[in-house]
Formats: sequence, structure tokens, C-alpha cells
Amino acid sequence: MKNVLPGKEVPRLRVKTTSGMQWDLRDQEPKNFTMVVFYRGLHCPVCKSYLEELNSKIEDFQDKGVDVICISSNNQSLAEKTLKEWEIDKLSIGYDFNTEDARKWDLYVSEGINDKEPEVFFEPGLFLIKPDNTLYAASIQTMPFARPKFDELLKAIDFVVEKEYPARGEA
Repeated sequence: MKNVLPGKEVPRLRVKTTSGMQWDLRDQEPKNFTMVVFYRGLHCPVCKSYLEELNSKIEDFQDKGVDVICISSNNQSLAEKTLKEWEIDKLSIGYDFNTEDARKWDLYVSEGINDKEPEVFFEPGLFLIKPDNTLYAASIQTMPFARPKFDELLKAIDFVVEKEYPARGEA
């Protein structure tokens, strides 16, 4: 049974961030959406490319009324190292998101397959959440590949806002 359904309130989401602030989804007041990007962590080169691309487009999302946070299970030290080593200085980075909470978001959980990977971590997911904390859209992956393209997502946000297009998949 799924925990995260279109048109329904999403699970509680609170994380510490590399800026030193506690981030709580319920405190957010986006014009259109909060976009939550769950990523695998510092060990993932695909995540690095993905978040670097997002960093280059963050103003485009902000211009469309979309607030963005990126979250991993990495600890504070690894999250700060990620911020330092990757070109993602414009992104809010949350850390210490545990496996139990990841499962509440229907994220897939993997065990590390080599010494570069954490013992346990979650696979990527991208969620668009309306200001009332209900799910608008989700993309949940079992692998680091095949993630939503940011340019396509930006176009889709224009369309859904302009046409007041409803959340789908709720039946």
C-alpha cells in the first residue's frame, strides 16, 4: 500500500540543513509548489550531475513559485562535504533523513554494494507538493538513472499553473 498519494497530505518532513537551520515542510509557503528532491548521497556521481544541473536552474524554479530542497541520508559531515565538493551552492541541502522516514515517502531503500556506498541509503525521488502539503506529482526511482528532466519539469509547471491542471493518479 502506498503512503504518498496525489491529492492527499504527504508525510511529515523535517530535516536539518547545511545552513544550520531546521527545515520543516509545514512551515513552507511557496506560491505554487515545494519541490523535494531526495538523492542518494555524496557517493553517487549521477546525483552530483543532477544536483549541479538543478543548481544552474534554481532561479527558474524560484521564478515559477517553486521552493526547492534536496535531501539525503548523509550525515552532517558528508552533507557539508557534498556542498563543498559539488557545484551546488544555491541549493538547500537537508541531511540525516533516515530509512524509516524514507519508507514513509515510498522511497526505495538499497544496501551498499561496495565500500564507496553507505551501508544503507535510499534511491532518488522527486516530489511536487502544493502549498496545502498535498502531493501534486511524484517520480520515485529504484536506481540512480531515469530521473525527471528539469527543463521538461519547468515547462510542465508553466502548463499546470496556467491551466489549473489537477493532480493525476488519485483514483
